[in-house]
Amino acid sequence: MSRTALGLSFLAAFAFAVPSLAHAELINFKADMNSAQEVPPQVSAGSGVAILTLDTATKVLGYKVTYSNLTSPATAAHIHGPALPGANAGVVVPFKDPASPIVGTTPLTDAQIADLMAGKYYVNVHTSINKGGEIRGQVVKQ
Repeated sequence: MSRTALGLSFLAAFAFAVPSLAHAELINFKADMNSAQEVPPQVSAGSGVAILTLDTATKVLGYKVTYSNLTSPATAAHIHGPALPGANAGVVVPFKDPASPIVGTTPLTDAQIADLMAGKYYVNVHTSINKGGEIRGQVVKQ
């Protein structure tokens, strides 16, 4: 293959790749957490915030969860779904260590991304006093 033909083949392949890169996007989400959003609601001065970013090209969700003033140390924390406010659902993303701050990334499937975009995920922090969850916040697009 000549250099010209090889160069044209490379340019053609690059031209097809660039449009897909142009559609990649970072989408920001947030969850303000408190005890009133728990189902059922809890009594706690605890509060927190989760900041999440979805990279649409890699389908990776990054997260940072911080909280304070819980009734006792956190025993578990997760992203749950799919569920709208007022409903409970199973764990989608378990966090390895529930100590604040919780920082990490996780890959998502297309179905999980659709639930996230539809507002059907929430972040929940559990304690020994509030085993079902002490603070919770619905994940919303920013």
